[in-house]
Amino acid sequence: MKQRLLMVVLVVAVAALCVPPVLAQATGTVKGVCKDAQGNPIVGANLEWNNTDNGRKYNLKTNKKGEYFSLGIEPGKYKVTLTQDGKQLDQVAGFPVGADEATLDFDLKKAQVEAAQQKGISPEQLKAMQEQQAKAAKETNTVKTLNEKLAVANQAMQGGDFETAITTLNEATQADPTRDLLWARLGDAYLNSAPKQTDSAEKAKRYGEAVTDYTKAIDLKKKSMEAGAKPDDPKILAAYYNNLGQAEARTGQLEESVKAYDMAAQQNPAGAAQYYYNQGAVLTNSGKVDEANTAFDKSIAADPTKADAYYQKGVNLINKATTDPKTGKVIPAPGTEQALNKYLELQPTGQFAEGAKGMLQYIGSSIETSYGSKKKAASTKK
Repeated sequence: MKQRLLMVVLVVAVAALCVPPVLAQATGTVKGVCKDAQGNPIVGANLEWNNTDNGRKYNLKTNKKGEYFSLGIEPGKYKVTLTQDGKQLDQVAGFPVGADEATLDFDLKKAQVEAAQQKGISPEQLKAMQEQQAKAAKETNTVKTLNEKLAVANQAMQGGDFETAITTLNEATQADPTRDLLWARLGDAYLNSAPKQTDSAEKAKRYGEAVTDYTKAIDLKKKSMEAGAKPDDPKILAAYYNNLGQAEARTGQLEESVKAYDMAAQQNPAGAAQYYYNQGAVLTNSGKVDEANTAFDKSIAADPTKADAYYQKGVNLINKATTDPKTGKVIPAPGTEQALNKYLELQPTGQFAEGAKGMLQYIGSSIETSYGSKKKAASTKK
C-alpha cells in the first residue's frame, strides 16, 4: 500500500512538470507632443491608435501642454490619426510599437514645411499660408468665445436679468469691439433695463447708453455692408435703426428719432408699416399730432391692413374735434369716422374695438361693421 501511494504522488509531480508555463504578454508604451501650425500645443485632441495587425484601437487625449501618454499598448504596426473637434489634423501609417517606449510627435508646422517642399511651394508662400491659417484659427476661437457670452446675455435678458446681460456684453465688446451684433444687444439690455430704474438720473443714463450702442452697431454694420452686403444685412440694419429711434425718443431727441425710423423704412421697405407706426407713436406721445398722423398715413400706405394705424390716427383726430356753439353738437375732424370704421372693419373684435365704437358714438357717427356700409346709427350727442 505504501509503495502504490508513492507511485501516485510521483506521477502527479511529473505531470505538473509537463504543464507549459504561462508567460506574461509584453506591452509597449507610447507618448508624444502635438503642436499646431503656429507651434502651440494642441489641447484636448484625440489620437486614435489603430493596430493594423488585429484591428484593436486605443484612443488617447492630449493635455494642456499638448502631451499624451499611455501604457499597455499591444505591440504591432499602427495607423495613428490626430483629430480635434471631429477634424483630422494629421495621420501616420505603419508606426511600430514594441515592448519598449515609442515616441510619436505631431508637429503640424514641420509637416506643412515638408508638404510644401514636396509640392514646390516657396517659403514665402508657405509663410503667407501659415499666417492666413493662424488668422482663421484666431477668428474661430474669438467667435466661439463671443458666442458663449452672447448666449449667456440672451438667456439673462429672457429672464429679466439685465444687469448680468449688461456685464457680459460689456466684456464681449471690450474683447472685440468690431461686432455690430454685440453692440446692438448691449443697446437692447440698456434700453430694457432703463424703465426698471428708480433713480431718474440712472434711467436717463441708460437710455443714453442705448443710443450710443445702437449708433455703434449701425456704423459697424454699414461698414461691413460697404465691403459686401449679405442678403439679411438691410433687414438687420433696419432693426438697429428702429431700436435707435425708440432710444432717441426716450432721451428727448425727437428729430433724430424720426430720422431713425425713416432710415429703418428705407433699409427694409417690407417692414415700413411697423417702422412708420412706431414713428407715429413717438410723435403722438410728444404731442405732435399732425406729424403723427402723417406717419400713420405712411404706415397705412405701406400696409393698408395695418389696423392699429387707423385706430391711432382716429384717436388723434378725436382730440381735434370741436363743438358747435349753437347746437352743442360735436364736429369731428375730417377723416375721423373713416379711420375708426376702417379699424372696426379690419379688427371687429380687436383690442381697440370697444374704444373705436365709443368714439364713433361720441362724434354721433355711424358704426360700420363693414367699411363703407353703414349698419347701425349711433346716437348723436347734444
